[in-house]
Amino acid sequence: MSGDVRTDLTDLWQQHWPDCPPVGYKLRDPYRDVWVRFHSLPESKRYAENENEYAVVLGRYNAVLDELFAGGDVYVITPVWTTEADVPPLRPDATYWQSLLVENDPDPELRTYCHLFAARRPWRYGCLDELLRDIADEKVAGVLVTDMQMRRIHHPYDGGADVFLTTPEERDLTRERHANWLSSSPSGL
Repeated sequence: MSGDVRTDLTDLWQQHWPDCPPVGYKLRDPYRDVWVRFHSLPESKRYAENENEYAVVLGRYNAVLDELFAGGDVYVITPVWTTEADVPPLRPDATYWQSLLVENDPDPELRTYCHLFAARRPWRYGCLDELLRDIADEKVAGVLVTDMQMRRIHHPYDGGADVFLTTPEERDLTRERHANWLSSSPSGL
């Protein structure tokens, strides 16, 4: 990814999500009006315990991802969290995008940096299953999947996914399609 593409990604992010850095867990508060959370398993169970439950988890992730991105390419944005400002070695499947200082602790050893790597991939149902299973098992965290214009975001986490759509109306339609995957909590969490 050239410097121009990195600049383009930053410009796209700023155009659609200016009130928040590209860090999944920080998006919900400023963009609550276009946010919906889906749980990965029935009754808000957080972790799969057998292959049948993994099939449900992957099925739910992929159903929403396919609704958002079918027929197009996606950016898969993967963070590497460190206490060092230096960019870690490049990932073989992605290119460095940017680094963010997430926790600016006065003690340099307690500062937290998020180094973002982006990969462009053609979306097809199931193409991220290995990554999604690692997310479901809490081996990987903070991944964002976006369309090429960064208008829609799917942020899977262990236990579900936060989805950010273009309008409250689109959010409501998506929420209605998967109403049985929602939390029973009024907060939506």
